[in-house]
Amino acid sequence: MERTLKMLAKEAKTRMKKGFWKQCEEDLVHSRSHAKENGINESKMERYFAEKVTTQIKGESPDEFYLRVRDLLLSEGEVSDAIGRLTDKEYYARLSYSEKQRYTLELSQRYLNALERFKREYEFELKGRQA
Repeated sequence: MERTLKMLAKEAKTRMKKGFWKQCEEDLVHSRSHAKENGINESKMERYFAEKVTTQIKGESPDEFYLRVRDLLLSEGEVSDAIGRLTDKEYYARLSYSEKQRYTLELSQRYLNALERFKREYEFELKGRQA
């Protein structure tokens, strides 16, 4: 569903009324202090925080593939057979040789992107919760 300008304005007004920006400011202050305490680059943390807020405003949620990668990394860490574990076996069995090569390459790229995202999230969010 495409969001119209009127819908976007209504969402913005709701965010203002419910204190969304005040909460964001408080979260940013908390994140800055957490970054200082843990020796994390503050400007890097602020860019991550801005990206997170933007994603939240757009209403985007993590895709299923990213959640699978995240669960794998949290439970077992980086493993050498990650691509094999993430492969859809039924779908893969129906592909031709060249399609299998393309699928594996695309899956590898998606995994690397998800891994990069996980590392950012882990540095700024998950590691702080575990401490």
